[in-house]
Amino acid sequence: MAKKSIGAVDVSGKRVLIRVDFNVPLKDGEITDARRIEAALPTIRSVIDRGGKAVLMSHLGRPEGTGYESKYSLEVAAKKLGELLGKPVAFPSQDCTDEAAASAVNAMNDGDVLLLENLRFHKGETDGNTDFAAKLATLGDAYVNDAFGTCHRAHASMVGVPTAMQGKPCVVGFLVEKEIKYLSDAVKAPAKPFVVVLGGAKVSDKMAAIEHLLPMADDIIVGGAMAYTFLKAQGKDVGDSRVESDRIDDARRAIDLAAKLDAELYLPKDHVCGKAFDEMGGGDIEVFGEHIKDGFMGLDIGPKTQSEYARVIKKAKTIVWNGPMGVSEWRPFRVGTEQVAKAIVEATEDGATSIVGGGDSAAAIEKFGLADKVSHVSTGGGASLEMLEGKSFKAVEALDDA
Repeated sequence: MAKKSIGAVDVSGKRVLIRVDFNVPLKDGEITDARRIEAALPTIRSVIDRGGKAVLMSHLGRPEGTGYESKYSLEVAAKKLGELLGKPVAFPSQDCTDEAAASAVNAMNDGDVLLLENLRFHKGETDGNTDFAAKLATLGDAYVNDAFGTCHRAHASMVGVPTAMQGKPCVVGFLVEKEIKYLSDAVKAPAKPFVVVLGGAKVSDKMAAIEHLLPMADDIIVGGAMAYTFLKAQGKDVGDSRVESDRIDDARRAIDLAAKLDAELYLPKDHVCGKAFDEMGGGDIEVFGEHIKDGFMGLDIGPKTQSEYARVIKKAKTIVWNGPMGVSEWRPFRVGTEQVAKAIVEATEDGATSIVGGGDSAAAIEKFGLADKVSHVSTGGGASLEMLEGKSFKAVEALDDA
């Protein structure tokens, strides 16, 4: 998967078309978390510091695809980026492919930065339309993919543009390069013991990752609501916990596969439970052992399980974590996830490589103030999971080999 990097391209005087991921959360028109913009800064600075012209393109939200919608405008991202860079960021038009946008790109000076309007104002973006991709391609002399969160999508800006720019440099940015290094390369030849920690709500979301990683892993730790489908498959009483009845056979298959491969599959041995799925557990929170009483649902791993999982994690040399151990956004049910995060940090401090998948895991470790104490926190939820499943991405395959 080794791809040529933007650092190896002479960008002086060139229009460098950079696909970034500025799909940031907004509230009342203001950005509430700018991490995705911050993650793109090394690539942008590399281009402009070496005399290139940075032409940025991104999506934001899920507009209808029928034209401009003010609530999904990237103008707020252009303003934020300008603050972070300490220089103006041009934002020329309400359409990424109209004459005003093209004229503004052609008028750029070396070292300038320009952000195009939301790509998804055109239906052609999500449809992978080749004509739309060709219009975007005319705006650059080189192409950079630095939008890992969208790498699993065969959208026009991700696949169509580098295809249309054949003969011109088409490379990875520093962010995507780092994501591939950790999520693909490090997992292919992990230092042992290799421990995989999987949580979240659904077995169906993680089954492909479990089956792909089991042959490589020494230990797989399962938590979150998905654990109850596994426990049900073992004949355990799970009370009113969430179970995917149509995935019980999948869970049994994973349990059998782990046994055949001599990999250890860890499931919760005790549980923090509530009578209702709410922040106070329906007003009645109890800890149960292996069997949960009817009327209660598991909302976090219990103290015995926390200790066991921490012990397994601390001995690891490579750790991949994707998915919380409980409903970590609610204080009574966040302890299991926090203890797992702290164990991963401790292992990292002892020399382990630790990789945290995007989405809820990334949000949790950020909330605990531990994100800078692990080796890598992915910026892509769905993309990181698909890479852990061993899937290849057309958006990466379209780029120049190193």
